[in-house]
Amino acid sequence: MLDRRPGGARLLANGRFDASRGGACTGYRRCSGLHPALVDLPGLGERGIMRHSHATTSRRRALGLAAAASVLTMTGCGLSGENALGPAKGRGTIVVGSADFVESQIIAEIYAAALNNAGHKAETDPAIGAREAYIGAIQQGSVSLVPDYSGNLLQYFDAKSTASTAEDIMAGLKSVVPQGLEVMEASPAEDKDALVVTQSTAKKYGLSSLTDLGSVCSNITLAGPPEFQERAYGLPGLKDKYGCVPQKFSPINDAGGPLTVKALLDDQVQVADIFTTTPAIEKNHLVVLDDPKNNFIAQQVIPLIRSDQVPEAAREVINKVSRTLTTQDLIHLNDRVSGDEKVSTVQAAQDWTSGKGM
Repeated sequence: MLDRRPGGARLLANGRFDASRGGACTGYRRCSGLHPALVDLPGLGERGIMRHSHATTSRRRALGLAAAASVLTMTGCGLSGENALGPAKGRGTIVVGSADFVESQIIAEIYAAALNNAGHKAETDPAIGAREAYIGAIQQGSVSLVPDYSGNLLQYFDAKSTASTAEDIMAGLKSVVPQGLEVMEASPAEDKDALVVTQSTAKKYGLSSLTDLGSVCSNITLAGPPEFQERAYGLPGLKDKYGCVPQKFSPINDAGGPLTVKALLDDQVQVADIFTTTPAIEKNHLVVLDDPKNNFIAQQVIPLIRSDQVPEAAREVINKVSRTLTTQDLIHLNDRVSGDEKVSTVQAAQDWTSGKGM
């Protein structure tokens, strides 16, 4: 199972910093005690599709050290309003970076394909690492553009933000993104945590929303990654917003992957935290419970650019991609790359742009 975790550094319910989501501190790296930017440097990600040479890896490691140092400097100075950018490269090529999970790489390849098809010169630098690393790469000047997720990006720049709706998150982002960086249009495509049940469980308990779940929560076992027990939107959020305290929590450390899905289908657990673009939801006719109180904040796909490296005409191409890409597209693309077909991220992106007339 390839880890598609879209989340990044978050605050736990008790206010502690949690960088476990998104590759900064997972698996054997849980947790080193280093700042996340120094843990998951470019070229070191073990997930996703790595298409660079050893020479490129060495280059990216060196850039990663500089980027990580930049992140640490920004962290000390305050992110918002500080212009900590390195010099623009001035090479005329738009470099599209990505995080080290498949979905991010697919979106990056879509941006690059659309730009090239529109007459711009673009290339990808895939699987850079966690959010700290790829934002550091933009600051340092080696990357021009990356896809991100709106809610987590806002919490990265403003850990105290309480925004949860798509509109409030976009307004917040525009006020806190550091000078020299910009967010483009948010896409209707979204990938976020959701609580999911089987159709039989939904029918048995009359479930269509987390409000419904709150009244029967004491009868069920809920599965999720181990950190779900502490995260503000995990068990603490479910209790605060919906009065949901499950009879039992079953930690499954596969990012809502096949082990989690199997436990749900076998009725070992009745509710599971699964990302909304996971193909298994559709394939197994699972029910995603509505979240009327926005326990899980909006996570729209959003392009983050370095202003001096992406010209206006290229921005319009990226915004067109954002307007066109849907959550259903992400489900299909993830399935093509990680499912039985196993096409490359490049091929999946080219097929998508061709099919959309881009």
